[in-house]
Amino acid sequence: MIEDARGRIDYEARGTGPTVVLVPGSCSTGAAWRPVMAAWGDRFRCVTTSLLGYGGTAERRSAGDPSIGHEADIVESVIRKAGGPVHLVGHSFGGLVAIAVALRNRVPLASLAVIEAPAAELLRDNGDRQHYRAIRQMTDDYFAAFANGNVAAIATMIDFYGGAGTFASWPRNVRAYAQETTPVNMLDWASAYGFPLSAAALASIDIPVLVLWGQLSHPAVQRANALLAAGIIGGVSIEIKAAAHFMIATHADEISRLIARHAQGTQALGGPLAAAAESSV
Repeated sequence: MIEDARGRIDYEARGTGPTVVLVPGSCSTGAAWRPVMAAWGDRFRCVTTSLLGYGGTAERRSAGDPSIGHEADIVESVIRKAGGPVHLVGHSFGGLVAIAVALRNRVPLASLAVIEAPAAELLRDNGDRQHYRAIRQMTDDYFAAFANGNVAAIATMIDFYGGAGTFASWPRNVRAYAQETTPVNMLDWASAYGFPLSAAALASIDIPVLVLWGQLSHPAVQRANALLAAGIIGGVSIEIKAAAHFMIATHADEISRLIARHAQGTQALGGPLAAAAESSV
């Protein structure tokens, strides 16, 4: 745990080797990365945290100030404690926060890996109105249902990402935590929609970047992440076959292998990662 004047921040480190900082998404904590870390064994020093309002990390945002900069602040604190440069990895909203950290360029990063970031504003910047509207409609419906008393309204978002029936398939305690943290997730969306992400901004990122998305994920999510990779000079993108949004649990072995190759710098032209990327587009 990091004790900060503005509130506590989850921090846990284990293992030895190159440091990988793992940022989970909404409705989650650092525990979400256990399947990936288990697949790595002792290859990396793994540092995990939780985003604002989840786990033991204190919320700093408000409805009037949901800036993603508050999220970037805590991840930067984690990176400073871990000691850099680090390999930064983010899933879902954690991926969007990781991009914000890279753009701010205040802490040393060796590489960045993003797994299905909800980069809705990048869709709008690119003029992808249909895909942007699909995400907006989902959040509008979800927020309205919650405001009208549906305590399980977050299922709309979960199923948008994972496919119909995903939320119902989760263990009871996982569903309960998602419902409990619904107001936090709504702040996450305010942070995401308030993050003016653009292709011009992405072009300033000058570290190795890997972007992953699932073959079974929503087309709007796929498109947003394809734009992320395309906007970063030298960015590598890979589609994970037969996977959807929650792939760090369902496809942990493949995700761990690809991130390890990326972090270890084997994505050189003609290397295994580059070949995988070429075969997936």
